[in-house]
Amino acid sequence: MATGKGRGDMRIFDTYDELATDLAEYVAQLSESSVRERGYFTIALSGGSLIGLLGKLCEAPYNKTVDWTKWYVLWAEERAVSKNHSYSNYKLAKDSFLSKVSILNNHVCSINDSKTVEDVAMQYEFTIRQLVKARVLGVSGVNDCPKFDLILLCMGSDGHIALLYPHHPALKLKEDWITHITDSSEPPPERITFTLPVINSASNVVILATGEDKARAVHLAIDNVGQDFDASSVPARLVEPVDGKLVWFMDMAAASQVIANE
Repeated sequence: MATGKGRGDMRIFDTYDELATDLAEYVAQLSESSVRERGYFTIALSGGSLIGLLGKLCEAPYNKTVDWTKWYVLWAEERAVSKNHSYSNYKLAKDSFLSKVSILNNHVCSINDSKTVEDVAMQYEFTIRQLVKARVLGVSGVNDCPKFDLILLCMGSDGHIALLYPHHPALKLKEDWITHITDSSEPPPERITFTLPVINSASNVVILATGEDKARAVHLAIDNVGQDFDASSVPARLVEPVDGKLVWFMDMAAASQVIANE
């Protein structure tokens, strides 16, 4: 089911497999168009169930038809741990996805795991700036932020995206591309994340939401909840690409309150 309410397009699926299949096709089509138009495809990943869904891209026909050598992979959020740690989003993506396709190793931009979390954030922003300088990454026509071809995000039950949590000071950052947090409610506490200006500068943003526990946050992020609503209480509501497209990928459980309000 595809629908929209003015806060992005919604794609709603009966089964997890249908969602995974459609997401793989969506990513593959964006890859093809970006490579054709710019010569590269720049994608930022999140952790969690999203990586498992991307496993469909390792299967036919995508494992042969996608031009993997033109991909540049970064992370919209990462834990400040070693690359072989079980908490590492890099390790999760490498084990279940990246190692199974022919993406070039030097096109996979992971964090420097030997530094403090503050230095990790600063160096990762420098890495992105170098990609902009090399014209691998575009630049937003509205601000000086990098313009990723696609940023993939998961939404938590509290409405957080990337590592931007409700009412967190990081939501107010305007100039930084990358910031760090030291107070994550789940281990490990030290992490880095894209800021809202970078997320909202992307050409395409996907927010994944599955499960009944996401239903209220999806409703508050998408539906008309009045002008007095504090959007910082549901950070996903603050995702509004300035010159791009937002698409929600959801199962029926997560979309249940949105559907009920149509």
